[in-house]
Amino acid sequence: MSSRGDAGRHVIDLHCDTPMLFGQPGYDLGVRNEIGEVDLPRLREGGLTAAFFSVYTSATRNSGLQAVKRALEIIDAVRTEVARFPRDLTLARSSSEIEAARQAGRIAILLGVEGGHMIDSSLAVLRTLWRLGTRYLTLTHSADTPWAGSSGSDEDRGLSEFGREVVAELNRLGVMVDISHTSDRTFWDALEASTVPVIASHSSARALCPHKRNLTDDMIRAVADRGGVIHVNYYARFLDAGFAARAAEWDSAHPDAGRDGGFGARTAARLAAVGRPPLGILLDHIEHVAKVGGVESAGLGSDFDGVDGELPAGMEDVSKVPAIADGLAARGFSEPDIEKVLGRNTLRVLRDIESGAENQTDSA
Repeated sequence: MSSRGDAGRHVIDLHCDTPMLFGQPGYDLGVRNEIGEVDLPRLREGGLTAAFFSVYTSATRNSGLQAVKRALEIIDAVRTEVARFPRDLTLARSSSEIEAARQAGRIAILLGVEGGHMIDSSLAVLRTLWRLGTRYLTLTHSADTPWAGSSGSDEDRGLSEFGREVVAELNRLGVMVDISHTSDRTFWDALEASTVPVIASHSSARALCPHKRNLTDDMIRAVADRGGVIHVNYYARFLDAGFAARAAEWDSAHPDAGRDGGFGARTAARLAAVGRPPLGILLDHIEHVAKVGGVESAGLGSDFDGVDGELPAGMEDVSKVPAIADGLAARGFSEPDIEKVLGRNTLRVLRDIESGAENQTDSA
C-alpha cells in the first residue's frame, strides 16, 4: 500500500449502497464486519475523505408514494448512523463541508438519491430531499419514470417537458444531475437541458464492456466537454463481458445454490466457480475514461454493497482503494493526475455546480 502523496489526496467515492445493510443482523457501521464492503474501519484503511451513501429503493416494486416514504426512511437511517460517530463521520452538503471534514480528521458522508422515481414526479418532493441533504439525483434507475427513460427499458425514451423542469430545478438547487442508469436518449437530453456539468455516479466504459449501463466514447467526451465527471463503477459484470457471461451461465445452472446458506453463500459459491476479474480490468476502464475524456473527467463510483460482492480481485472492499492509486502510478499517471481521479475532479465539479446554483437560487 503506497503512502506517496497521501497527505494531499482527497479520496471520494460517489456511490456506496451501504445503507441497505443498516439494520441487518450482524452489521454495524462502526466495526469491521464479516458482511458488506464498507464500514468505518475499512473507510479509514482505504483513505477515504468522503463517500456518497446511496438512497435506493426498487423502481418496480413500489408505488410513487411508497418510494418517497422509503427514501425518507433511508435518509433518516443515514443521518442516525452518522450521528453515532461524531468523532469520525459528519454529514456534509457541499464541497466546503467535505474540505472542513477532512481538516477535522472526519470522513464526510453525503447523500445521493438513486432514482427519479423517489420524487414521485413532484418538484416539491425534490426540494425536500435537497433540504435533507441530497446532493445528486440519478434521473432513473431500472425502469422508466413518467418523465425520463432508463437503460433498463427497451424503449430508449428521452426527457419529457417535466423531465427538463427536473433538470432545471436540480441546476437551481445545486444538486448534481446523475446520468448513470439513464437511457441513451435521456442521457443526451439531460446534457442538452443542464446549464452546469453533469456526472455519472457509477458507470464504466461501453467500449471495453458492451453493457447498456456503460457510456460510449461519444458520451464520455460529451460529459467531459461540459466539465463533468464519469465515476467508474467497480461491478465486475460492467467491467468484463467474459465474467458477466460466465456468472450468468453459472446462475442458470445453479438456481438453488446458496438457498440454505443465504444470499452470501450463493455469492461465495459463484465467485469460487467463475473467479474474479483482475484489478487491471478496473484500471483499464479508469484509464480509458481518462484517455477519451481527459484525466479531469475520471473519478471513482464503486457501487460497494450494491453488486452482490462481484468485484475485481484486489478490490474486495473499500479498504483496498489505495491499490487504484498504486495501479495508476504503475501505468504512468503522475501524482497530480492520480489525485484528480481519486477525488479532486469530484470536488471541482461539485464546486462548479454549487457556483451555478449560487447564481440562480434565492431562498429555494
